Amino acid sequence: MPEFRVETERLILRDWRDEDWKPFFRHTNTPAVMRWLGGLLDEEAQAKIRERLPLVAEEHGHCFWVVERKRDGGHLTGELLGFCGLKRANMAGGPMGDFEVGWRFRQEAWGKGYAKEAAIASIDAGFNQFEAPHIIALTIAENTASWGLMERLGMHRRPELDFRCPDFLPDRDTIVYSLARAEWEAARAKAA
Repeated sequence: MPEFRVETERLILRDWRDEDWKPFFRHTNTPAVMRWLGGLLDEEAQAKIRERLPLVAEEHGHCFWVVERKRDGGHLTGELLGFCGLKRANMAGGPMGDFEVGWRFRQEAWGKGYAKEAAIASIDAGFNQFEAPHIIALTIAENTASWGLMERLGMHRRPELDFRCPDFLPDRDTIVYSLARAEWEAARAKAA
């Protein structure tokens, strides 16, 4: 499988390398970042993620990609900021198999538009490269920053698809947003 790499104005989205995992967990396995993601990951949970992401990428041709800041002299230059990308939805009780865009960024990267920039690139790849009919995103209602970004991306809330996953925050509903290909095409045409 050829290496995935997309560049935006400020970011590079690419496949994982072995040396990415240590800084990724150091910067994102923090109380602030993991607040709405089930809490801090122990070593066993980190190992499962390291094992699972490459397998998902191999099976589907895509998964969440590393996001790093381009080397341009700015804040966090050349640093690994987190991940963003596409996977196939696989949470128990949820919309299985749909293209899902997701992101996780280190706290120092919040509020700078990096997540939106990376998510736009991921959604573009989903529709252009992977021919997704629609793309969903998942969060919980309390995570206002996450669903706020979903709305800024043009996604729409789909309450009829909300679900509760026994393996992930079993006491809270996971809420679903989606973006159809036709909506994305209309927004791209309007912006052009």
